[in-house]
Parts: sequence; structure tokens; C-alpha cells
Amino acid sequence: MRSATVNLFGFQHSIIKNCVNLAKYPLTLPGDSAWNDTIDGIRQDLAREGCAILSSFILPEALVRLEAESSAMAINAYYRTEMVNAYNIDINTVLPRWHPGNLTMERGNAFVARDQIPSTAIIQQLYTNPLFQSFIADCFQLKRVHELADPFSGLVLNVIAPGKEHPWHFDTNEFTVSLLTQSPEAGGLFEYCPHIRTAQEEHFRDVNAVLRGSRSGRIRKINLCPGDLQLFMGRYSLHRVSRVEGATTRHSAIFAYSERRGVIGSPTRTLQLFGRLAPVHTARAVVRNDHLLD
Repeated sequence: MRSATVNLFGFQHSIIKNCVNLAKYPLTLPGDSAWNDTIDGIRQDLAREGCAILSSFILPEALVRLEAESSAMAINAYYRTEMVNAYNIDINTVLPRWHPGNLTMERGNAFVARDQIPSTAIIQQLYTNPLFQSFIADCFQLKRVHELADPFSGLVLNVIAPGKEHPWHFDTNEFTVSLLTQSPEAGGLFEYCPHIRTAQEEHFRDVNAVLRGSRSGRIRKINLCPGDLQLFMGRYSLHRVSRVEGATTRHSAIFAYSERRGVIGSPTRTLQLFGRLAPVHTARAVVRNDHLLD
């Protein structure tokens, strides 16, 4: 039994060792001073900006494989160009005239579902890796994180083709982890407004101001590079990926975790993003930690 445990840890360690820049991000040394210093810096960024960028998280020698894998997976992306609002609710919902949900935008990004991502892919191995999960949990000051029970949305590849964008929105999860796997020639900037709402208050006036362009000074802009890992409080920060320009598609892996076990997406949202449902989507109710619009 001890041998099996040692072998399992060795396997987990080898995945991290072969892919992660351990000189900057000591995932194999939990509790060590280097680990604590790294975690403290990330927590400070999250508290101040709602976002932390772990630049060059992936080793240079693993980037070629990472980009090749994402390009191969991207052909399976489900495309559905549609008009949406920042809350991803039905755009025909009757709302007060002043409500930011009345402002619509075209969503042109596409998603590759988790069940279409090979088990051998770097992003799949990272997503399920206990060392990686422990590191992410500590960054967000959680005891642990759980993979989503959703067979589609736990891990996805976000694909944004030239001329398309992922418009302003809020995330369903309180926190999001993403990894850029291929950058476009131009455009495709990550833009966000940190802490624009809270679990108790929507702050519709502030959201309206950003969507209408009168509060552009509040917007942070980040030009990510392949291999950069991003930790983000997307439930409370309005954000988007700007229009991709040039001939190269933008690819990013999204690692969705939750503090709770058994989390799945709603049938409506799942159909919107993936064009199909699994039995689990109609068998369980969706539970939220707040009453914010989704």
C-alpha cells in the first residue's frame, strides 16, 4: 500500500515537474517558506485587484506541446454567435429601462467541453492534479477546491477566432483559474473592473457606467502571454476579452473549481455554451451562494 502511495505521489510530482515553472511557483513544497511567500503575494494581488497573474507558469519546453494540444482540441469547439447581456440572462427579460441587462452584445467565442479534452492533455492533467488543486485552494484561502461534477464545464477550452470577442460578463463561480495556451496576433486583451459588485449588492449604476463607456478609467487591461496562469474573482468583477485581430485564434483553458462538491451548470446555460445536455443537467437543481443575477 505504501508503495502505491509513493508511486501515485511520484506521478503527480512528475506532471508538475515537467510542466510548471517550479523556480517561481513551488507547488511541490507546500508549507515551505518559498511556498508561503508566493501565496502571500498572490493573495495580496487578489485582495487589491481581484486578479493575480502568474507569468510564465508553464515551462518554456512545455509550451510547444501546450499550444499544439489546444490547437488540436479547438476544432471541436461549439460555436453559437448570439446576442447576450452582462448577466447571461434572457435578453427578452422585462427589466426597468435603466437596467444594464438591457444592453446587449454579440458573443462570438466558443467552448470545447471537458469530455472532448483528452486525459493525456496538459490542461486535463493539471486540472485533476492534487498538488495543483492544493496550490489553487491556498491562493484563494480555501481548505480545498473540488472539480465540478459537470461533465462539460469543469474544464473547458475557450476559443476566440479573429473578429470575435467574449463580451462583458460576470462568472457563475466566485473564482476562476485560466491558462492562456495561444495568443492572437493582436487584440484579445483581458479587460476587467475589479470588485464592481459584491455578494450583497449588484451596483447596477456602476455596471451601467462601464457598459456605456462613461467609466473607462475603471477598466484594467492585461495582455497575457501563453503559459500565464490567471487567478480571478470573476463573480464580482465585470470582465471581457476584447476583439481578436489578425489571423491567429486565441485559446485559453478555464479550470472551474468550487468550494462545494457536486456543482453542475444549469440546463439553459449548458445548452447555450455546448449545444447539448447530459442526464446530470436535468437531474439536479442548481444551487448558488448568493442571489445575484447570473
